[in-house]
Amino acid sequence: MVPRLITTALATLLSAPTYTPVFLSGSPGVGKSSLARQAADSLGWDFLDIRVSQFDAVDFRGLPVPKDGKTVWLTPDLFPTEGHWVVLLDELPDAPLLVQSALYQLILDGRLGDYRVPATVKFLAAGNRQSDRAAAGRLSSALANRFLHLDVEADLESWVAWALDHGIRTEVIAFLRFRPELLNAFDPKRHTERAFPTPRSWEFVSRVLEADPPEEIEFDCFRGAVGDGAGGEFAAFCQIYRRLPSPDAVLMDPDTADVPDEPSVLYALCGALARKASDANADRFFRYANRLPDEFAVLLVRDATRRCKALVNTRGYIDWVSRHEAVLV
Repeated sequence: MVPRLITTALATLLSAPTYTPVFLSGSPGVGKSSLARQAADSLGWDFLDIRVSQFDAVDFRGLPVPKDGKTVWLTPDLFPTEGHWVVLLDELPDAPLLVQSALYQLILDGRLGDYRVPATVKFLAAGNRQSDRAAAGRLSSALANRFLHLDVEADLESWVAWALDHGIRTEVIAFLRFRPELLNAFDPKRHTERAFPTPRSWEFVSRVLEADPPEEIEFDCFRGAVGDGAGGEFAAFCQIYRRLPSPDAVLMDPDTADVPDEPSVLYALCGALARKASDANADRFFRYANRLPDEFAVLLVRDATRRCKALVNTRGYIDWVSRHEAVLV
């Protein structure tokens, strides 16, 4: 499932009268933990991320101690006892089988020793797939059967919507519009590579740009995040982006401003213009959008309206939609 649908599915399942624990599986860096957090945020609930692979079985089961001639278990103060929470058991397949066994009762019966899971606390789990050779262990069949399983797939539109809301640099968004296959190019057959493109590593690239690195170290930083091939392509794209006409100049003269022919330049320009669009310049923005090829106009308006929702209430947007009704269906 694409991330947009995963978020909807989690919000639906978490708020159901009877909850079935959900396990999210997917390749490294695809955003499993982020989706769990987004689901909690969408419900207004608190979020707790527990990296299960870092714990021992006794950390969950508790310590046995004598009391009144009997043995009782001192349950750790780890899980919430009140309030609305989503608790993510992350990296679950990487945990030793003894740790997984300690969680059987928690997942199926909602209890662990003296701890009883409140009705307002819901558990999710996540892990990499064994087929990706990402140091993922095996999820025991007994534990796996206690979950409803959802597979997370990388999806450009879902990622762009997230990126626009989280301050990801325009250059990164525009480049991945141009080269969408590089959003998640993890290849388990080439798992010896230290860096490779994933949604998570493109966020690293955005952070590099925020640091405004000197040009002589820029490429090395990019390839350190997404690998040599993707890093080189992105560095070249940044050179194109920096030679673009000013978006402000385009919006000042939308009827005669140049419309590039080269796709890479168009993607870069659309990314820059989407950042500048507002209800104050909507008329000029849509006049320029009307001059673009349909596929670029749709991408431009879609990204701009995600950033500035007030655009959809302008006359320019209404006129643009009526002109492009055929390509929007």
